[in-house]
Amino acid sequence: MSIEHYQNTYIQNNFADRIGGSNYGKDTNIYKFEKIKRAKASAKKDFPDIELIDLGVGEPDEMADAGIVAKLAEEAAKEENRGYADNGISEFKAAAAQYLKDVFGVDGIDPDTEVLHSIGSKPALAMLPSAFINPGDITIMTIPGYPVLGTHTKYLGGEVYPVELKKENAFLPDLKSIPEEIARKAKLLYLNYPNNPTGASATPEFFAEVVEWAKKYNVVVVHDAPYAALTYDGVKPLSFLSVPGAKDVGVELHSLSKSYNMTGWRIGFVAGNPLIVKAFGDVKDNNDSGQFIAIQKAAAYGLAHPEITEAIAAKYSRRHDMLVEMLNGLGFSAEKPKGSFFLYVAAPKGVKGGRRFESGEDFSQYLIREKLISSVPWDDAGAYVRFSVTFAAKGIEEEKRVIGEIKRRLSDVEFEF
Repeated sequence: MSIEHYQNTYIQNNFADRIGGSNYGKDTNIYKFEKIKRAKASAKKDFPDIELIDLGVGEPDEMADAGIVAKLAEEAAKEENRGYADNGISEFKAAAAQYLKDVFGVDGIDPDTEVLHSIGSKPALAMLPSAFINPGDITIMTIPGYPVLGTHTKYLGGEVYPVELKKENAFLPDLKSIPEEIARKAKLLYLNYPNNPTGASATPEFFAEVVEWAKKYNVVVVHDAPYAALTYDGVKPLSFLSVPGAKDVGVELHSLSKSYNMTGWRIGFVAGNPLIVKAFGDVKDNNDSGQFIAIQKAAAYGLAHPEITEAIAAKYSRRHDMLVEMLNGLGFSAEKPKGSFFLYVAAPKGVKGGRRFESGEDFSQYLIREKLISSVPWDDAGAYVRFSVTFAAKGIEEEKRVIGEIKRRLSDVEFEF
């Protein structure tokens, strides 16, 4: 039977308020990513013979390294790896601690008490509020940003205080702008650098400021760092945990999804303050039974070979260079980020003598429907679109072809900024 039939039964009235209560499923608002999905489908239908170039996808375009895949196959064939992993195996935790030291210069991480694996970063972000948030508590989040931590804070009866990321502050949150009463009531501060969607990177000085601020207001810092090792042009990867005092106030989340082309493998880790890690483990133990041990062992192999990430970063750096040069040649003000595979660009005001764009979403819809170029709009702190350099292309010549095709499609209009 249809959803509409069951909306008229008692089930409709039994839904929790956190997902809409008795109005669950009746909301007619179309959310951003659904709008993008529909626009892409419409564009493909209207122009079936024209390639849709997807600059919106937020995941790598290539397979994981062959050595990682081979390690998975080897370990998956072993009988001793078939069972529950629960809160993880020591081999992976040791590899994570060594990875933090080798790549980020973080010393003194105890793999036994200060590291736990997670089934990707997203579940860890979703679980951490359960260790801290009571009804009425506050999580401070940056916008634009990844909403999961905020969603679960609200599920638990907490509140979210947003801090805008603005170009004039290098897309770093202005901690001084947070009202005193909010800071004193807050339990969690969520950060993400290199940042999605802005591509901005943090500095040691900023992280030192965060540590000082967190100690002053007794706030737990959660630094989500899935792009931390994807840095460019001689910029050294930076970990929050490398700053003195960071382990006193928080944890850092790492993921192999973006840095090792392992999105579907669902493996990452939480590291830092041992009491927070322990609390995460207790919550996690009541949510999942751990990632497949063979995947953890394959991931440990990857962490021991950071040169894999360095090669991936070199590819993204090359693509960023081409995309930035092309967009700036068309009048955009694009700046190559120091990390991540995202390029955050202010949307134009419109097309000269033609259509106006009132928001990033307006411009994004125009690109999809009229130019068959997909992007992701962000209007939380100004009208921007996010381009990703993870577009499908095998080799440098194919990358050049894709960038050239984008330029060709956009060259027949003059944008106003």
